[in-house]
Amino acid sequence: MSASLQASSAQSNVPQTSSAFTQGRFISFEGTEGVGKTTAIEQLCARLQDNGIDYLRTREPGGSPFAERLRAILLDPATDITDDTELLLLFAARCDHMQQVILPALQRGTWVICDRFTDSTIAYQGFGRGHGDKAMRAKIDTLIGQFVPQLPDLTVWLDLPVLEGMARANKRSTADRFEQQATEFFTWVHKGFCTLASEYPARIQRVDGSGTADDVSLRVWQTVQDKLDVKAC
Repeated sequence: MSASLQASSAQSNVPQTSSAFTQGRFISFEGTEGVGKTTAIEQLCARLQDNGIDYLRTREPGGSPFAERLRAILLDPATDITDDTELLLLFAARCDHMQQVILPALQRGTWVICDRFTDSTIAYQGFGRGHGDKAMRAKIDTLIGQFVPQLPDLTVWLDLPVLEGMARANKRSTADRFEQQATEFFTWVHKGFCTLASEYPARIQRVDGSGTADDVSLRVWQTVQDKLDVKAC
């Protein structure tokens, strides 16, 4: 979303990754606005298909019918809610998404590719909203421990300078409730992702988001191959 809890404390109550329970693999994509997640996910999914890997592409907030309804509320610029209400709505959506979509897919051996997950909540709500406040981080970690039984096997963090990402995002026709935030907000969000990458170096892999879409796609694929031991056909 010291500025955060220490890594040992933050990790003490978090769930295991999906590889401990299932054959399916769980990959999340993270980053500030405009880093190119959508294109990178599309190209990764194409590579998975070429290699005969069954996958499910999903997103947060959203991913299930109920969660998509909450997404519409959360992203609507007209929505006026407190930070705590926003946080609880995000976890209500995530809980349904996890139970209805993610867990069943992993249990049947399908790979899950998710556009944003818990790290976005820590970066956006914990840092963007809360400026790294320890109480807010503890609140988020508690909710993760209670309602998120599995974390991703791999988190691809697409990283770009904040202003470069915002310039890309501003080219879109309309801005949602989060995209309308000021530069300071996204500077804090970026700090949140940096903090998380240092706390979870095995799971969160920084991938340079600069260059062409093909450049980024290749970096992502190499990361997936290296970290999840994927042998390309």
